[in-house]
Amino acid sequence: MDRLDAMKVFVVAVDEGSLAAAGRKLGRSPAAVSRAIAFLEERAGGKLLYRTTRSIKLSEEGARYVALCRRVLTELDEADILISGERSVPRGTLSLTAGLFNGEALLLPVVEAFLDAYPTISVRLMLVDRPVNLIDEDIDVALRIGNLADSSMVATRIGEVERVVVAAPSYLRNHPRIEEPSDLAKHQIIAMAHIPSSWTFPPASGSSAPRTVQFAPRLVLNSVRAVVASALGGRGVARVLSYQVAEHVRRGELEIVLADEDPPLPVHLLSPHGRLSVPRVRAFVDFAAPRLKSHFARLAKDVTYRRSSTRS
Repeated sequence: MDRLDAMKVFVVAVDEGSLAAAGRKLGRSPAAVSRAIAFLEERAGGKLLYRTTRSIKLSEEGARYVALCRRVLTELDEADILISGERSVPRGTLSLTAGLFNGEALLLPVVEAFLDAYPTISVRLMLVDRPVNLIDEDIDVALRIGNLADSSMVATRIGEVERVVVAAPSYLRNHPRIEEPSDLAKHQIIAMAHIPSSWTFPPASGSSAPRTVQFAPRLVLNSVRAVVASALGGRGVARVLSYQVAEHVRRGELEIVLADEDPPLPVHLLSPHGRLSVPRVRAFVDFAAPRLKSHFARLAKDVTYRRSSTRS
């Protein structure tokens, strides 16, 4: 049996969720799909799938093996594209990832415009609020906010964001003025679940000690959208990233009452080494980077202006 063909069958079975569904997609019987997987298991010397005709479940070894299969098959496809000289017409499936909020707010509009511009490319966009291993999960490009630690990736910087403390004008009219972090002790706090009881700010002028504000939040949420919605409803004060509230600040629905003086957090498009040589990946980065840079430049200018206007 052809090993690469068996790998393709294995990947399709995992993606489709059952042997029967994989068979339908590939035009093969469930028995033929099962034989291909058994062939790989024999070569690997271990169980890859726990399976019936209706459902499958990856073993621990299978989860690692399917990631390797995806990588091998992707690299073969990329080699075929490069050799056949199809740089002028990028094609194939592009795999992207981002966090749930920034993926919906920032990346999805760019992806939709990219699909219109490149009809021979399709996109698989994975929006998850967890660390994603780009190599293991076969991702071409990731949108990441924050300082980078992984030097094995190629990073294209597209902008920066800062943390801001915001509240609705209706809330601020009925509560004490906020001029420094310690003033937050007098306010109702809307907190994120992963940081429910304190916020840390840069040191005050002349000091080297960060300022940490302890509080008992009135409302704890695990969704950025929910935090922003509650702040818009006048429920209290929230701390978010500037891009998450830019439109609401621009429309006067939220006011920036405090902003970090620390260096802003960088925003990058990340790709595994070598992936930018693939035409569809290069095309996307070249398409997305200037649009996202322009977006973040406008956001930074607008947030700075609104913050200055609020303080004056």
